[in-house]
Amino acid sequence: MAELYAEALDIAQQLIRFDTSNDGRDIIEKPAADYIMDLLHEVGLEPDYLGPTPGRPSVVVRIPGKKREVEVDPETGERRGGVVIHGHTDVVPAVAEDWSVDPFGAQIKDGYLWGRGAVDMKNMDAMILAVVREIARTGYVPPRDLVVAMFADEEAGGHMGCQWLVSQHPHLFDGATHAISEVGGYNTYVDGKRVYLLQTGEKSLTWYTLRAEGKAGHGSQVNDDNAVAKLARAMAAIADEPWPLALTETVTKLLNGTAQLSGLPFDPQDEKTLRALVDALGPARAYVGATLRTGANLTSMNGGYMANVIPSAAQGSVDVRAIPGTEREVGARIAELTEGLTVGMLHDADGYECSTEGSFVDAMVGALKEKDPQAYVLPYLLSAGTDNKALGSLGIAGYGYSPVRVPEGFDFPAMFHGVDERVPVDSLSFGSQVLREFIDRL
Repeated sequence: MAELYAEALDIAQQLIRFDTSNDGRDIIEKPAADYIMDLLHEVGLEPDYLGPTPGRPSVVVRIPGKKREVEVDPETGERRGGVVIHGHTDVVPAVAEDWSVDPFGAQIKDGYLWGRGAVDMKNMDAMILAVVREIARTGYVPPRDLVVAMFADEEAGGHMGCQWLVSQHPHLFDGATHAISEVGGYNTYVDGKRVYLLQTGEKSLTWYTLRAEGKAGHGSQVNDDNAVAKLARAMAAIADEPWPLALTETVTKLLNGTAQLSGLPFDPQDEKTLRALVDALGPARAYVGATLRTGANLTSMNGGYMANVIPSAAQGSVDVRAIPGTEREVGARIAELTEGLTVGMLHDADGYECSTEGSFVDAMVGALKEKDPQAYVLPYLLSAGTDNKALGSLGIAGYGYSPVRVPEGFDFPAMFHGVDERVPVDSLSFGSQVLREFIDRL
Protein backbone atom coordinates (compact mmCIF):
# COMPACT_ATOMS: atom_id res chain seq x y z
CA MET A 1 0.00 0.00 0.00
CA ALA A 2 2.97 2.34 0.49
CA GLU A 3 3.74 2.17 -3.25
CA LEU A 4 0.09 2.84 -4.08
CA TYR A 5 0.11 5.92 -1.86
CA ALA A 6 3.38 7.24 -3.28
CA GLU A 7 2.08 6.85 -6.81
CA ALA A 8 -1.20 8.56 -5.98
CA LEU A 9 0.65 11.52 -4.47
CA ASP A 10 2.98 11.81 -7.46
CA ILE A 11 0.10 11.67 -9.96
CA ALA A 12 -1.88 14.25 -7.98
CA GLN A 13 1.06 16.65 -8.03
CA GLN A 14 1.58 16.18 -11.75
CA LEU A 15 -2.11 16.77 -12.49
CA ILE A 16 -2.28 19.93 -10.37
CA ARG A 17 0.68 21.36 -12.28
CA PHE A 18 -1.36 21.28 -15.48
CA ASP A 19 -3.35 24.51 -15.56
CA THR A 20 -6.66 23.09 -16.76
CA SER A 21 -8.73 26.12 -15.76
CA ASN A 22 -12.08 26.00 -17.52
CA ASP A 23 -11.92 29.59 -18.72
CA GLY A 24 -13.00 29.49 -22.35
CA ARG A 25 -9.69 28.55 -23.95
CA ASP A 26 -9.56 26.19 -26.96
CA ILE A 27 -7.12 23.89 -25.20
CA ILE A 28 -7.93 23.13 -21.57
CA GLU A 29 -7.85 19.46 -20.62
CA LYS A 30 -5.54 18.15 -23.37
CA PRO A 31 -2.22 18.29 -21.46
CA ALA A 32 -3.70 16.40 -18.50
CA ALA A 33 -5.52 13.95 -20.79
CA ASP A 34 -2.29 13.23 -22.68
CA TYR A 35 -0.53 12.54 -19.39
CA ILE A 36 -3.34 10.19 -18.31
CA MET A 37 -3.15 8.36 -21.64
CA ASP A 38 0.57 7.78 -21.04
CA LEU A 39 -0.10 6.45 -17.53
CA LEU A 40 -2.66 3.97 -18.83
CA HIS A 41 -0.66 2.88 -21.89
CA GLU A 42 2.34 2.28 -19.65
CA VAL A 43 0.48 -0.54 -17.85
CA GLY A 44 -0.92 -2.11 -21.01
CA LEU A 45 -4.37 -0.52 -21.13
CA GLU A 46 -5.93 0.85 -24.33
CA PRO A 47 -8.16 3.79 -23.43
CA ASP A 48 -10.39 5.82 -25.72
CA TYR A 49 -9.47 9.48 -26.22
CA LEU A 50 -12.54 11.42 -27.31
CA GLY A 51 -13.82 14.97 -27.36
CA PRO A 52 -15.81 17.44 -29.42
CA THR A 53 -12.65 19.45 -30.14
CA PRO A 54 -8.94 18.48 -30.06
CA GLY A 55 -8.29 20.56 -26.97
CA ARG A 56 -11.18 19.18 -24.88
CA PRO A 57 -10.67 15.37 -24.72
CA SER A 58 -11.95 12.89 -22.17
CA VAL A 59 -10.28 9.55 -21.45
CA VAL A 60 -12.28 6.34 -20.96
CA VAL A 61 -11.05 2.79 -20.45
CA ARG A 62 -12.93 -0.42 -19.60
CA ILE A 63 -11.42 -3.12 -17.37
CA PRO A 64 -13.35 -6.38 -17.86
CA GLY A 65 -14.64 -8.05 -14.71
CA LYS A 66 -15.52 -11.61 -13.79
CA LYS A 67 -19.23 -10.96 -14.32
CA ARG A 68 -20.07 -9.20 -17.57
CA GLU A 69 -23.84 -9.41 -17.60
CA VAL A 70 -26.28 -7.30 -15.62
CA GLU A 71 -27.80 -9.23 -12.72
CA VAL A 72 -31.00 -8.43 -10.85
CA ASP A 73 -31.36 -9.24 -7.16
CA PRO A 74 -34.61 -11.25 -6.95
CA GLU A 75 -35.39 -9.91 -3.47
CA THR A 76 -34.55 -6.21 -3.77
CA GLY A 77 -34.71 -5.68 -7.53
CA GLU A 78 -31.27 -4.06 -7.45
CA ARG A 79 -29.55 -4.18 -10.83
CA ARG A 80 -25.89 -5.12 -10.66
CA GLY A 81 -23.68 -4.48 -13.66
CA GLY A 82 -20.58 -2.52 -14.51
CA VAL A 83 -19.38 0.39 -12.37
CA VAL A 84 -18.29 3.75 -13.78
CA ILE A 85 -15.50 5.29 -11.69
CA HIS A 86 -15.06 8.83 -12.92
CA GLY A 87 -13.32 12.10 -12.29
CA HIS A 88 -12.84 15.33 -14.18
CA THR A 89 -9.62 16.99 -15.26
CA ASP A 90 -10.76 20.61 -15.53
CA VAL A 91 -10.74 23.04 -12.61
CA VAL A 92 -12.18 26.46 -11.91
CA PRO A 93 -9.75 29.36 -12.41
CA ALA A 94 -7.55 30.57 -9.56
CA VAL A 95 -6.46 34.19 -9.01
CA ALA A 96 -2.80 33.73 -8.06
CA GLU A 97 -2.48 36.95 -6.05
CA ASP A 98 -5.24 35.76 -3.70
CA TRP A 99 -3.30 32.61 -2.79
CA SER A 100 -0.48 32.16 -0.30
CA VAL A 101 1.14 29.57 -2.63
CA ASP A 102 1.34 29.02 -6.38
CA PRO A 103 -2.12 27.57 -7.20
CA PHE A 104 -0.54 25.31 -9.81
CA GLY A 105 2.64 24.48 -7.92
CA ALA A 106 1.37 21.36 -6.13
CA GLN A 107 3.38 22.30 -3.06
CA ILE A 108 3.45 20.07 0.01
CA LYS A 109 3.35 22.20 3.15
CA ASP A 110 2.24 21.56 6.74
CA GLY A 111 1.09 18.03 5.84
CA TYR A 112 -1.19 19.22 3.03
CA LEU A 113 -1.03 19.11 -0.74
CA TRP A 114 -1.87 22.61 -2.00
CA GLY A 115 -3.17 23.69 -5.38
CA ARG A 116 -6.18 24.23 -7.58
CA GLY A 117 -7.76 20.80 -7.96
CA ALA A 118 -6.28 19.33 -4.79
CA VAL A 119 -9.86 18.72 -3.64
CA ASP A 120 -11.90 19.31 -6.81
CA MET A 121 -10.92 16.79 -7.97
CA LYS A 122 -7.40 15.87 -9.00
CA ASN A 123 -6.82 14.12 -5.69
CA MET A 124 -9.57 11.63 -6.55
CA ASP A 125 -8.33 11.40 -10.16
CA ALA A 126 -4.92 10.45 -8.84
CA MET A 127 -6.27 7.83 -6.44
CA ILE A 128 -8.34 6.28 -9.22
CA LEU A 129 -5.39 6.19 -11.61
CA ALA A 130 -3.04 4.74 -9.00
CA VAL A 131 -5.52 1.96 -8.18
CA VAL A 132 -6.20 1.25 -11.87
CA ARG A 133 -2.49 1.03 -12.62
CA GLU A 134 -2.02 -1.36 -9.69
CA ILE A 135 -4.87 -3.52 -10.98
CA ALA A 136 -3.43 -3.59 -14.49
CA ARG A 137 0.10 -4.39 -13.35
CA THR A 138 -1.01 -7.31 -11.18
CA GLY A 139 -3.52 -8.76 -13.62
CA TYR A 140 -6.30 -8.55 -11.05
CA VAL A 141 -9.78 -9.18 -12.45
CA PRO A 142 -12.44 -7.15 -10.60
CA PRO A 143 -15.78 -8.73 -9.68
CA ARG A 144 -17.60 -6.47 -12.18
CA ASP A 145 -16.61 -4.42 -15.22
CA LEU A 146 -14.99 -1.12 -14.36
CA VAL A 147 -15.43 1.82 -16.72
CA VAL A 148 -12.81 4.37 -15.70
CA ALA A 149 -13.39 7.86 -17.07
CA MET A 150 -11.61 11.19 -16.77
CA PHE A 151 -14.08 13.73 -18.16
CA ALA A 152 -13.53 17.19 -19.55
CA ASP A 153 -15.66 20.28 -18.87
CA GLU A 154 -17.38 19.24 -15.63
CA GLU A 155 -16.98 22.68 -14.11
CA ALA A 156 -19.02 24.25 -16.94
CA GLY A 157 -21.80 21.66 -16.93
CA GLY A 158 -20.15 18.85 -18.89
CA HIS A 159 -21.46 19.83 -22.33
CA MET A 160 -18.04 19.10 -23.85
CA GLY A 161 -17.31 16.20 -21.55
CA CYS A 162 -19.63 13.67 -19.93
CA GLN A 163 -22.80 14.98 -21.56
CA TRP A 164 -21.16 14.86 -24.98
CA LEU A 165 -19.94 11.29 -24.46
CA VAL A 166 -23.33 10.13 -23.17
CA SER A 167 -24.95 11.62 -26.26
CA GLN A 168 -22.38 10.66 -28.90
CA HIS A 169 -20.74 7.51 -27.49
CA PRO A 170 -23.18 5.87 -25.07
CA HIS A 171 -21.78 2.43 -25.90
CA LEU A 172 -18.80 3.25 -23.71
CA PHE A 173 -21.07 2.76 -20.71
CA ASP A 174 -22.92 -0.37 -21.89
CA GLY A 175 -23.86 -2.65 -19.02
CA ALA A 176 -23.04 -0.10 -16.31
CA THR A 177 -25.59 0.23 -13.53
CA HIS A 178 -23.73 2.30 -10.94
CA ALA A 179 -21.16 5.10 -10.77
CA ILE A 180 -18.98 6.79 -8.19
CA SER A 181 -17.28 10.18 -8.25
CA GLU A 182 -17.28 13.40 -6.19
CA VAL A 183 -18.62 14.91 -3.78
CA GLY A 184 -19.04 12.35 -1.03
CA GLY A 185 -16.99 9.96 1.07
CA TYR A 186 -15.38 12.75 3.07
CA ASN A 187 -15.77 13.00 6.81
CA THR A 188 -16.93 15.54 9.30
CA TYR A 189 -17.37 15.24 13.07
CA VAL A 190 -20.54 15.02 15.16
CA ASP A 191 -20.01 15.21 18.92
CA GLY A 192 -16.43 14.01 18.39
CA LYS A 193 -17.49 11.05 16.23
CA ARG A 194 -16.05 10.71 12.73
CA VAL A 195 -18.95 10.71 10.28
CA TYR A 196 -18.49 10.07 6.56
CA LEU A 197 -21.09 11.54 4.25
CA LEU A 198 -22.06 9.28 1.37
CA GLN A 199 -23.65 11.30 -1.40
CA THR A 200 -26.74 9.46 -2.65
CA GLY A 201 -28.40 12.24 -4.66
CA GLU A 202 -28.20 15.77 -6.01
CA LYS A 203 -30.48 18.78 -6.22
CA SER A 204 -31.46 19.90 -9.69
CA LEU A 205 -29.37 22.48 -11.50
CA THR A 206 -30.92 25.20 -13.67
CA TRP A 207 -29.13 28.34 -14.78
CA TYR A 208 -31.75 30.81 -15.97
CA THR A 209 -31.12 33.84 -18.16
CA LEU A 210 -33.58 36.73 -17.89
CA ARG A 211 -34.08 39.56 -20.35
CA ALA A 212 -36.33 42.55 -19.83
CA GLU A 213 -37.16 44.97 -22.62
CA GLY A 214 -38.55 48.48 -22.40
CA LYS A 215 -38.38 51.95 -23.84
CA ALA A 216 -35.03 53.67 -24.11
CA GLY A 217 -34.83 57.29 -23.07
CA HIS A 218 -33.22 60.11 -21.14
CA GLY A 219 -32.71 59.55 -17.42
CA SER A 220 -34.42 62.84 -16.61
CA GLN A 221 -37.75 61.89 -18.18
CA VAL A 222 -40.73 59.92 -16.85
CA ASN A 223 -40.47 56.34 -18.11
CA ASP A 224 -43.07 53.75 -17.15
CA ASP A 225 -41.49 51.13 -19.42
CA ASN A 226 -38.07 50.82 -17.80
CA ALA A 227 -36.25 47.55 -18.61
CA VAL A 228 -33.92 47.80 -15.63
CA ALA A 229 -36.87 48.28 -13.26
CA LYS A 230 -38.69 45.27 -14.74
CA LEU A 231 -35.63 43.07 -14.35
CA ALA A 232 -34.93 44.33 -10.83
CA ARG A 233 -38.49 43.60 -9.68
CA ALA A 234 -38.39 40.06 -11.06
CA MET A 235 -34.99 39.28 -9.59
CA ALA A 236 -35.95 40.71 -6.21
CA ALA A 237 -39.08 38.56 -6.23
CA ILE A 238 -37.01 35.45 -6.94
CA ALA A 239 -34.55 36.34 -4.18
CA ASP A 240 -37.38 36.87 -1.69
CA GLU A 241 -39.39 33.75 -2.60
CA PRO A 242 -40.06 31.71 0.59
CA TRP A 243 -39.40 28.21 -0.73
CA PRO A 244 -40.97 25.69 1.67
CA LEU A 245 -39.17 23.00 3.65
CA ALA A 246 -38.99 19.80 1.59
CA LEU A 247 -37.02 17.00 3.24
CA THR A 248 -36.25 14.12 0.92
CA GLU A 249 -35.72 10.56 2.14
CA THR A 250 -31.95 11.08 2.01
CA VAL A 251 -32.03 14.30 4.03
CA THR A 252 -34.41 12.76 6.55
CA LYS A 253 -32.06 9.82 7.09
CA LEU A 254 -29.08 12.13 7.44
CA LEU A 255 -30.70 14.37 10.03
CA ASN A 256 -32.21 11.47 11.94
CA GLY A 257 -28.78 9.81 12.08
CA THR A 258 -27.20 13.08 13.19
CA ALA A 259 -29.80 13.33 15.95
CA GLN A 260 -28.92 9.86 17.21
CA LEU A 261 -25.19 10.64 17.22
CA SER A 262 -25.54 14.08 18.82
CA GLY A 263 -28.45 13.51 21.19
CA LEU A 264 -30.30 16.46 19.66
CA PRO A 265 -34.02 16.19 18.88
CA PHE A 266 -35.27 15.72 15.33
CA ASP A 267 -38.56 17.28 14.29
CA PRO A 268 -38.99 17.44 10.48
CA GLN A 269 -41.50 20.28 10.86
CA ASP A 270 -39.43 22.46 13.18
CA GLU A 271 -36.86 24.52 11.31
CA LYS A 272 -35.06 25.53 14.51
CA THR A 273 -34.51 21.85 15.32
CA LEU A 274 -33.36 21.15 11.77
CA ARG A 275 -30.89 24.01 11.82
CA ALA A 276 -29.39 22.74 15.07
CA LEU A 277 -28.82 19.36 13.46
CA VAL A 278 -27.27 20.96 10.39
CA ASP A 279 -24.92 22.95 12.65
CA ALA A 280 -23.99 19.74 14.47
CA LEU A 281 -22.45 18.51 11.21
CA GLY A 282 -19.70 21.11 11.46
CA PRO A 283 -18.19 22.37 8.18
CA ALA A 284 -20.48 20.03 6.22
CA ARG A 285 -23.30 22.45 7.02
CA ALA A 286 -22.29 24.41 3.91
CA TYR A 287 -23.64 21.65 1.67
CA VAL A 288 -26.23 20.08 3.95
CA GLY A 289 -27.87 23.35 4.95
CA ALA A 290 -28.78 24.00 1.32
CA THR A 291 -30.71 20.74 0.97
CA LEU A 292 -33.66 21.51 3.22
CA ARG A 293 -35.47 23.46 0.51
CA THR A 294 -35.13 24.76 -3.02
CA GLY A 295 -32.59 27.56 -3.39
CA ALA A 296 -32.36 30.42 -5.90
CA ASN A 297 -29.37 32.76 -6.06
CA LEU A 298 -29.05 35.84 -8.26
CA THR A 299 -25.73 35.63 -10.09
CA SER A 300 -25.60 38.55 -12.53
CA MET A 301 -27.48 41.70 -13.55
CA ASN A 302 -26.50 44.18 -16.22
CA GLY A 303 -27.97 46.74 -18.59
CA GLY A 304 -27.27 50.24 -19.75
CA TYR A 305 -24.10 52.12 -20.56
CA MET A 306 -24.48 55.60 -19.03
CA ALA A 307 -25.94 56.89 -15.77
CA ASN A 308 -28.32 59.23 -17.56
CA VAL A 309 -29.53 56.82 -20.27
CA ILE A 310 -32.42 54.41 -19.73
CA PRO A 311 -31.52 51.31 -21.79
CA SER A 312 -33.92 49.40 -24.00
CA ALA A 313 -32.97 46.07 -22.41
CA ALA A 314 -31.45 44.57 -19.26
CA GLN A 315 -30.21 41.04 -18.59
CA GLY A 316 -29.68 38.88 -15.55
CA SER A 317 -29.00 35.30 -14.52
CA VAL A 318 -30.24 33.13 -11.68
CA ASP A 319 -28.92 29.82 -10.32
CA VAL A 320 -31.85 27.67 -9.15
CA ARG A 321 -31.35 24.36 -7.31
CA ALA A 322 -34.66 22.57 -6.78
CA ILE A 323 -35.29 19.67 -4.46
CA PRO A 324 -35.48 16.43 -6.51
CA GLY A 325 -39.03 15.73 -7.58
CA THR A 326 -40.13 19.37 -7.36
CA GLU A 327 -38.51 20.63 -10.56
CA ARG A 328 -41.78 21.19 -12.45
CA GLU A 329 -43.41 23.11 -9.62
CA VAL A 330 -40.31 25.26 -9.12
CA GLY A 331 -40.10 25.97 -12.84
CA ALA A 332 -43.74 27.04 -12.88
CA ARG A 333 -43.15 29.40 -9.96
CA ILE A 334 -40.10 30.95 -11.64
CA ALA A 335 -42.27 31.53 -14.73
CA GLU A 336 -44.83 33.36 -12.59
CA LEU A 337 -42.18 35.53 -10.95
CA THR A 338 -40.65 36.46 -14.32
CA GLU A 339 -43.86 37.10 -16.23
CA GLY A 340 -43.27 39.58 -19.03
CA LEU A 341 -39.56 38.77 -19.31
CA THR A 342 -37.82 36.56 -21.86
CA VAL A 343 -36.52 33.54 -19.97
CA GLY A 344 -33.85 31.15 -21.24
CA MET A 345 -31.64 28.43 -19.80
CA LEU A 346 -27.89 28.04 -19.98
CA HIS A 347 -28.12 24.64 -18.32
CA ASP A 348 -30.94 22.47 -17.03
CA ALA A 349 -30.65 19.11 -15.28
CA ASP A 350 -33.11 17.43 -12.95
CA GLY A 351 -32.05 16.28 -9.52
CA TYR A 352 -32.05 12.67 -8.43
CA GLU A 353 -31.96 10.36 -5.42
CA CYS A 354 -30.49 6.88 -5.41
CA SER A 355 -31.16 4.11 -2.97
CA THR A 356 -29.47 4.42 0.40
CA GLU A 357 -29.52 0.64 0.79
CA GLY A 358 -28.44 -2.43 -1.18
CA SER A 359 -25.24 -4.32 -1.98
CA PHE A 360 -23.61 -1.41 -3.81
CA VAL A 361 -24.07 0.90 -0.84
CA ASP A 362 -22.91 -1.92 1.44
CA ALA A 363 -19.68 -2.14 -0.56
CA MET A 364 -18.98 1.57 -0.13
CA VAL A 365 -19.84 1.60 3.57
CA GLY A 366 -17.95 -1.64 4.22
CA ALA A 367 -14.78 -0.35 2.57
CA LEU A 368 -14.82 2.81 4.69
CA LYS A 369 -15.35 0.88 7.90
CA GLU A 370 -12.65 -1.63 6.98
CA LYS A 371 -10.09 1.15 6.70
CA ASP A 372 -11.54 3.27 9.53
CA PRO A 373 -13.20 1.06 12.15
CA GLN A 374 -14.40 4.18 14.01
CA ALA A 375 -16.36 5.41 11.00
CA TYR A 376 -20.03 6.26 11.00
CA VAL A 377 -21.56 6.60 7.53
CA LEU A 378 -24.66 8.63 6.72
CA PRO A 379 -26.26 9.47 3.35
CA TYR A 380 -26.60 13.05 2.18
CA LEU A 381 -28.02 15.03 -0.69
CA LEU A 382 -25.59 17.27 -2.58
CA SER A 383 -26.74 20.81 -3.19
CA ALA A 384 -24.31 21.16 -6.12
CA GLY A 385 -24.05 19.05 -9.28
CA THR A 386 -21.69 16.48 -10.81
CA ASP A 387 -21.33 14.42 -13.99
CA ASN A 388 -23.47 11.76 -12.32
CA LYS A 389 -26.49 13.68 -13.61
CA ALA A 390 -25.55 13.01 -17.23
CA LEU A 391 -24.82 9.33 -16.55
CA GLY A 392 -28.23 9.09 -14.92
CA SER A 393 -29.84 9.58 -18.34
CA LEU A 394 -28.43 6.13 -19.21
CA GLY A 395 -30.04 4.59 -16.11
CA ILE A 396 -26.79 4.62 -14.13
CA ALA A 397 -27.21 5.29 -10.40
CA GLY A 398 -24.59 7.84 -9.36
CA TYR A 399 -23.02 8.20 -5.93
CA GLY A 400 -20.53 10.67 -4.49
CA TYR A 401 -17.73 8.51 -3.10
CA SER A 402 -14.33 10.16 -3.07
CA PRO A 403 -12.87 8.84 0.20
CA VAL A 404 -11.09 11.51 2.23
CA ARG A 405 -10.28 11.55 5.94
CA VAL A 406 -9.65 15.01 7.38
CA PRO A 407 -8.81 16.22 10.90
CA GLU A 408 -11.42 17.78 13.13
CA GLY A 409 -11.76 21.51 12.52
CA PHE A 410 -10.62 21.39 8.90
CA ASP A 411 -13.22 23.05 6.67
CA PHE A 412 -13.17 20.59 3.80
CA PRO A 413 -16.25 21.89 1.91
CA ALA A 414 -14.70 25.38 1.86
CA MET A 415 -11.84 23.98 -0.25
CA PHE A 416 -14.14 23.46 -3.25
CA HIS A 417 -13.43 26.43 -5.56
CA GLY A 418 -11.80 28.16 -2.59
CA VAL A 419 -8.58 30.11 -2.14
CA ASP A 420 -5.62 28.03 -0.86
CA GLU A 421 -7.35 24.78 -1.80
CA ARG A 422 -5.56 21.89 -0.12
CA VAL A 423 -6.04 18.33 1.10
CA PRO A 424 -4.21 16.31 3.79
CA VAL A 425 -1.39 14.39 2.15
CA ASP A 426 -2.19 11.25 4.15
CA SER A 427 -5.75 11.30 2.80
CA LEU A 428 -4.36 10.12 -0.54
CA SER A 429 -3.12 6.97 1.17
CA PHE A 430 -6.41 6.48 2.99
CA GLY A 431 -8.53 7.13 -0.09
CA SER A 432 -6.49 4.82 -2.31
CA GLN A 433 -6.85 1.98 0.18
CA VAL A 434 -10.60 2.54 0.50
CA LEU A 435 -11.09 2.57 -3.29
CA ARG A 436 -9.10 -0.64 -3.66
CA GLU A 437 -11.14 -2.30 -0.88
CA PHE A 438 -14.38 -1.07 -2.45
CA ILE A 439 -13.55 -2.68 -5.78
CA ASP A 440 -12.88 -6.00 -4.03
CA ARG A 441 -16.34 -5.82 -2.46
CA LEU A 442 -18.32 -5.18 -5.66
